[in-house]
Amino acid sequence: MEHLAAGRELLVFLVAAGIVVPLFQYLRLGVVLGFLIAGVAVGPGGFGHLAGSWPVFGYAAISDVTRLQTLGDLGVLFLLFTIGLELSLSRLAAIGRMMVSVGGLQVGLATLAIYGLAALSGFEFDDSLVLGMALALSSTAIVTQSLVERKRLGSVAGRTTLGVLILQDLTVVPIVIVVGILGTAGASVGWALVQGIGIAAAVVVAVLALGRFLVRPLMQLAGATGNRTLLIAITLLIIVAAGGLTAAAGLSSALGAFLAGLLLSESEYRHQLDIEVEPFRDLLLGLFFMTVGMTIDLAMVIDQWWMVFGALVVLLTVKMATAYAASRVIRVEKAVAVEMAFLLAGAGEFAFVMFQLAYRDKVIDADVAHLATTVAALSMLFTPFLGMIGTRIGHRIDTRNHARRHGVGDDEEYSGHVIIGGFGRFGGTVARLLQAEDIPYVGLDLDIAHVERAKQAGHPVFFGDATRPEILAKLGGDRALAFVVTPDRSEVAESMIVAVLTNWPEATVHARARSVAHAQELLDLGATHVVPEALEGSLQLAGQLLSTIGLPDEAVEQRLALAREIVRARLRSGDDPDMIGPKLSESGHDPLS
Repeated sequence: MEHLAAGRELLVFLVAAGIVVPLFQYLRLGVVLGFLIAGVAVGPGGFGHLAGSWPVFGYAAISDVTRLQTLGDLGVLFLLFTIGLELSLSRLAAIGRMMVSVGGLQVGLATLAIYGLAALSGFEFDDSLVLGMALALSSTAIVTQSLVERKRLGSVAGRTTLGVLILQDLTVVPIVIVVGILGTAGASVGWALVQGIGIAAAVVVAVLALGRFLVRPLMQLAGATGNRTLLIAITLLIIVAAGGLTAAAGLSSALGAFLAGLLLSESEYRHQLDIEVEPFRDLLLGLFFMTVGMTIDLAMVIDQWWMVFGALVVLLTVKMATAYAASRVIRVEKAVAVEMAFLLAGAGEFAFVMFQLAYRDKVIDADVAHLATTVAALSMLFTPFLGMIGTRIGHRIDTRNHARRHGVGDDEEYSGHVIIGGFGRFGGTVARLLQAEDIPYVGLDLDIAHVERAKQAGHPVFFGDATRPEILAKLGGDRALAFVVTPDRSEVAESMIVAVLTNWPEATVHARARSVAHAQELLDLGATHVVPEALEGSLQLAGQLLSTIGLPDEAVEQRLALAREIVRARLRSGDDPDMIGPKLSESGHDPLS
């Protein structure tokens, strides 16, 4: 019967993952949120709660969460291992100061703030301290996976957030020791903290030392055999062993897996290991997220909604405020601080362990543990949403700051010049040719990396939206010789042409098109001259091909010039511009003759 139950639960997991997760991906809400919602639905507090009244829901419910949590925890280990692979000891050292300063201050401020609010609400000292320490930490798995999904892990905010999460994992030992002391009369909390920090530091050093003298030789032995299965097996062994070692010392098992990945990040096996671990990571990590959703008791949320949601709002607000304050004190940029504050607003999976330990040692009551666990799980459910919101707010702040620093001012005087909208590769090439002929020009771009790179190269480029007439007017749009439209996005190019010709109908507009069909659309909008980038690329490739197989250079140039002229003629006449081949053969011109 136990095997049947396990098989049914696995089937429920796969069905839920196959329906809910693709739906959330389609809605662009992320895989993490999809798994969390699926876990809420099939967990004991979802369908499991309804099974008492409607037995049919029992077939779609998972009642024993603990059986799946062990497998789900492996997913967290694999995630942190792959993140360690992407870093290196030198790159970790670069964020070390931020990790210690911002992370330490964030944990301290959050613990004190939550403790103070709990004490003011009537909780006992022990309850308040446990709540403060447990809820001050955030979910390493959910936050990092959300960053990976949105390709933000390599950003400044992503790296800073990762540093704080690593520091939080290191504080697990002192917190566990403090909880144990709270259940023992007469013990010293201060000495326990010092002892815990010492143990954490010693364990990290020991893991790194063992890894250098044991892990790398082991990987070299596996690689020398050329056996892919053996390589995978040894990799899984290293991940689990490193996680087990740190867990045995009282630290987070995820920290051990991260250190193992860090040790192999500079080895020749880095990319291969990343590919081999990925399938295990994605499947088991999804299971972990589902088990988090299963811990949410919907019945309790409904019965005590005012208390649950009140505590949830307070928790999210306090953690955002303390994370923002900690980062700003250390002089982190405002946009980065805001994004990081939203990412760290939720609680972490360690809170579940913490509340179980505290309840077992009779430090907190069952009702407090149940309420705190539900609030922590709900906050983790909202973490992906908050991450997306934080990224958008941070981007707006960043854009406003860059506009103030690099934007168009009121003191520029331009006349007889060219305005280039979009200053990437294409716009930069145009600018260099204009510069070589001493023709004045000015550029606009909304990518601050393009703007700063161009400024360093001496180009007059500003941060600004080339589709806004008021910005073009500030750059002397009424006195410009011509406008060059080069944005990558087709809708932006079209908007710029419309903005220019609406305000200056006689203006000369040269535009880059992504394709021949797009070129026709830009001509219909009124562009004076359009260059289809896809056509030019294909003609250059064809020219190289013809030269390689022995055709004279002069004949190749004539053939390409004829092809360009035919496309331009068809664009002007409104015919299908993609029919180059037939027109070449029908033209009666043979440059090879």
